[in-house]
Order: sequence, then structure tokens, then C-alpha cells
Amino acid sequence: KAIAKVWSESYNITEVTASTNPLLFVGNGGFTVKSAVTNASVTLVANPKYNSGPKMSGTIDTIVFKFLADGNPAIQALSNGEIDVYSGQPTTDAVAALKKIPSVTVGGGKSATYEHWDLRLKAFPGEAEYNGLFAQKYGQKSLDLRRAFLLGLPRQEIVAKLIAPFNPDLPVLRSWTVMPGEDIYDQVIRSNGSQYYEGTQDQLNKRALALVKKYYPDAVKNPLKVNVIVPGNNARRADEFALAKANLRKVGFDLVGDVRADWGSLLMNSKYDASFFGWSAGSVVQPRLTTIFKSTGTQNYAGWVFPAVDKIYDDLSSPLSRTVVAQKYISAERVFLDNACTLPVFQFPTATAVNKDLKGIKPSPLNPNLVWNYWDWTY
Repeated sequence: KAIAKVWSESYNITEVTASTNPLLFVGNGGFTVKSAVTNASVTLVANPKYNSGPKMSGTIDTIVFKFLADGNPAIQALSNGEIDVYSGQPTTDAVAALKKIPSVTVGGGKSATYEHWDLRLKAFPGEAEYNGLFAQKYGQKSLDLRRAFLLGLPRQEIVAKLIAPFNPDLPVLRSWTVMPGEDIYDQVIRSNGSQYYEGTQDQLNKRALALVKKYYPDAVKNPLKVNVIVPGNNARRADEFALAKANLRKVGFDLVGDVRADWGSLLMNSKYDASFFGWSAGSVVQPRLTTIFKSTGTQNYAGWVFPAVDKIYDDLSSPLSRTVVAQKYISAERVFLDNACTLPVFQFPTATAVNKDLKGIKPSPLNPNLVWNYWDWTY
């Protein structure tokens, strides 16, 4: 009971001071937590007993993570020498500004993080019952409304305006288990059900509006309210929400955004019908994103419960040929797309700016992205 109490309660802290129990941070990594300031920073120091991974070849003994809003605050801090590395989701103007700082090197690419919009079907365990517009218990009606919503999501416009300026080669995403460029991506998207959401936006809007008008003939004049949790302190997400709100209004939905800096802790709240954010892959193992898509997954925030998908993920835990893996991915994604639970939008472009005197920074597309090789960092 004592261990359970510590595990459940003692880590619910937002600051670390000299009076914080140091045993909370015992670990075998290269760095340990020294201090933390709520919503401002976390300071790590080298662990003198580290021997669990690659040898520390770098010279860094302290790492300070500072939490800054994307855009001007981060750019100014980098320009002033207050930070040495910036990695985030800046706007095109911000990237241009970063490139003007003579003391930094700016690099880009793509990551294994993907943006997606999710619709709630049921309550997250322990939360209030979900009785909203998209509740699965309302059968065909709620399914049609979910399909209409996802059809009206202007993915092409979002990618063209917000992503193409960074990387014009990143397409509208049609899978989440595999990314464009992977050997089975084309095979998966041919059969996973994503074609239902393909076409010009005018074509998609027409289909969406027809679905909505089956139940609400005057929805254009009296749109259906959809509560959306919107990540705060993020210019790109603000722009994305604005584009989505404008187009979905045309097909009978009124998006009501709740902009919150603490959005991550609210994703399971039943008052929200929809959410949008990014999931990041930490590996390329077969059963990808299990905690999100299994019925009992700890990150299955929107109440998706499909025994058929659970069986697929159980199968993926055993070694399978690549051909069979592709079929499993197709079957799993088809369940979610046919039930209009979620829709991927884009693969994240990346922008990293580094002090030219700091060597060894080599961002990885996989989570933990920037810090995977901290043992190589040096001045």
C-alpha cells in the first residue's frame, strides 16, 4: 500500500526544490532531475553512477529544459543566448527568423509524429458518461454525423497552408500505422478505408452536408455545436482550428474551441466531442501505438472499444511476415475509419535550431526526437 500511494500520488508535482524527496528521481539514466519550476523549466544534472547505456563522450553536465511558446519568445531567447537549442512547431515566418540568427544552425526534416483529429464515442474510464453528438450509443445517426464531420475536415487546405511551406513533399496523411515512404504505405492506404475521405473539398462537403441534413435539414442555418479541446500556446494549432472551423461551418457544424495550455490533461474529459493533436511513435515495432488503439489502452481517451482490433493487436505481438503485418494494419485501420473515430492529417515537419558551438545534436524522427543521443553532446 505504501508503494502504491507513492506511485499514485507522489509524482503529481509541478515543481522540484531542495525539500523534494530525492528518492523520487532515482534512476539509471545519464541525467537526473535537480529542480523544476512550474510551467517554466526543468533542470537535469549528470548522474555520476550512470552505466546503463552508451558511454558519455560529451562534456555536458547540466541540461535545462525551458518551456516557451512557439514563435517569437523562443526565437528571441535563442538570439539572446538564453537557450542553445530550439525544436518545435514554428510558423513559416518563425523559421525565416531563425535562419537570420547568425549564431545558430537551422535544420529540418520530418518526424514520426502525426497530427490527427479524434471523435469521442464513449467515456474514458472513470469519467462522466458521454452523451454528446457523436456518442456510439446513438447508432447510425451518430455514425453519419461523425462521418460528416471528418469529411468536412479540410485536410488538403491545412496541409497546403500550414505544412507545405516547410516541406512541400509531405502529403495529406492516409494511415497512422505506417508513414509515407515506408515499404507498405501504398499497400495499406489502398485498402484501409481512407479512400472514403478522398476527393476535392467541394465534393467532400457535398457528401458531408447530405449526411447532416438526413437528421438536421436546417443545419446550415442552425449548426450543430461541437466542443473541441484546442492546444494552447501553439500558433500552428490555432491556425489549424480556424481552418477547420470555417469549413465545417459550411456543412452544418459549429466548432466551439476551448483553448487550454493544459490540454493534455483534459483529453479524457467527456465534455469534449473532438480533439486534435499529435501522436509520436517511439519505435518501429509491429504493434505500433497499442496504448492508443486497444480498448484498454491508457491513451485511448475517446472511448474506442473494438474487440476485433484488440485481437489484431494481440496477433501483432508475435513475429509475422511483412505481408501479414500489412494486412493486420489494414484491418485495424479499417475498423476506425469505417466507424469514423479518427482521421490523420499530416506527418510533422521538423525545425531545429542549434547554437553553432554545440555539437552532437542529431534529431531523430522517433520519440524522444531531440534528446535520444544526449551522451554525444559537447561544446
